[in-house]
Amino acid sequence: MGEAVQVGPLIYTVLDAEWLDQLGESISVRTPQQRFLAIRISVTNSGSGTSGVPALRLQDSRGTTYEELANGDGLPEWLGYLRSVKAAQTERGRLLFDVPLGAYRLRLVNDADPDNEKVALVDIPLQLGSPIPTPAGPQPTPQP
Repeated sequence: MGEAVQVGPLIYTVLDAEWLDQLGESISVRTPQQRFLAIRISVTNSGSGTSGVPALRLQDSRGTTYEELANGDGLPEWLGYLRSVKAAQTERGRLLFDVPLGAYRLRLVNDADPDNEKVALVDIPLQLGSPIPTPAGPQPTPQP
């Protein structure tokens, strides 16, 4: 995560991933069958024309794939399901999946027909909760 990956004219950067037990509030709460996994990405089109950004999939360690959800209701910054990026432009937002808790690989593809499809995989490690901040500045040396 965090590094740009080019697949055809599309340059994807996976920025972060967050596990969610539900989306929305009060009467509009959505609950997943498993767990929601929201993945924040940016997609840049390095081509000369508008490019479609296809629906993406997650793959677990056994090779099982999970489709991106077509409904992002309740997810802030949802990228949408039917999407495109103009030449030399970047779109940012979050994708939504309903998957069992675990580590995955995000399957990135270009917008070409299936016979010319290009694929790259990006690891999405299992991370629960907020990362532990590291203090700034020099650390004290332990005394024997």
